[in-house]
Amino acid sequence: MTGAIPEIRPEDAEAQVREGAVLLDVREPEEWANGHAPGAEPLPMGQIVDAIDRVPKDRRIVAVCRSGARSGRVTEFLAAQGYDCVNLAGGMNAWVAAGLPVVTDDGGPGTVA
Repeated sequence: MTGAIPEIRPEDAEAQVREGAVLLDVREPEEWANGHAPGAEPLPMGQIVDAIDRVPKDRRIVAVCRSGARSGRVTEFLAAQGYDCVNLAGGMNAWVAAGLPVVTDDGGPGTVA
């Protein structure tokens, strides 16, 4: 894929997820366990190729990691496979900076390290 990776701001990502987009968190399991966006789906970057069938093709995918670097590579890969995919610019760090919630699996407050 050539050109810029399509990106989206955290507030716009949250709105798109409310409207049916999938927030695909590509961080490692320990990062996810510390905290993630409510409603996000975990699929570590290293598992994307083998588990691509878990990624729905009929919905927009908003990929997220901690800073936006890994999710940018995932966005590029998924777009090349025909997915409607955008990268969450700045990742979970930007999500937190925008004042959006971070939770743990049990619904308690989470953190992004």
